[in-house]
Amino acid sequence: MRRTIYLILAFALASSCGASAITAEQIIENVERNQINEQERIEGSMTINDRFGSRVKTFVSYAAGEDRMLLEFTNPEERGQKILRLEDEIYLYFPEAEEVIHLQGSALKESVMGSDFSYEDMTGEGDLLDQYAVTLLGEETIDGRKHYHLELEARKRGLAYPKQEVWIEEERWVMTRANAYSLSGRLLKEMELGDVRQVAGKYVPHYIIMRDAMKRNSSTEMRIEEIDLAADLPPDVFSLEELTW
Repeated sequence: MRRTIYLILAFALASSCGASAITAEQIIENVERNQINEQERIEGSMTINDRFGSRVKTFVSYAAGEDRMLLEFTNPEERGQKILRLEDEIYLYFPEAEEVIHLQGSALKESVMGSDFSYEDMTGEGDLLDQYAVTLLGEETIDGRKHYHLELEARKRGLAYPKQEVWIEEERWVMTRANAYSLSGRLLKEMELGDVRQVAGKYVPHYIIMRDAMKRNSSTEMRIEEIDLAADLPPDVFSLEELTW
């Protein structure tokens, strides 16, 4: 009888563990399901801290899905400057010169206005599972919350970060930390995300700090002031024709 009870308990435990098992790919899918929206509008600010002091840039951004995004700066110094992403292409618009620039190659990795964010950082990476092979390294507790610790390795050449480490909060499916590395394993950037709030049934970090390991005493803080995950965007907002308006 006792042996039978032990067998039943062992089977129940094994079944429970199997039911709760999750793959690295499923974790990334859950995160992207939480953070990618059909249409969204955000107003925010970016504070750049370096040896020159601190300076604040404000912006409004629009996004649709994972591969269309428009960011327009609204602070007086850079008012009207825009960054547009259409799938894998990124364009800049400078109102003073009335000029559109198509960014390519190493230019995609350049700093946005001296910040710790590159143009690729600011406009997203597209579908992570198409670009990276992912491995679940384990689970950790950070600030009292359970996290999945994942490693991402590039499937192809040309990506800004050949290798990444990310920490995903289990309960709310948000990334709270990320480290980016070069092909040789050198640390390139560190990012932390916080002030997670629920918006329209999704969890959204409202604070991000990025540190470029190649710069000394440099960090950039980004804050979301307003966010609308059901924004009614004009159909042509993500077009080169509208970029100059």
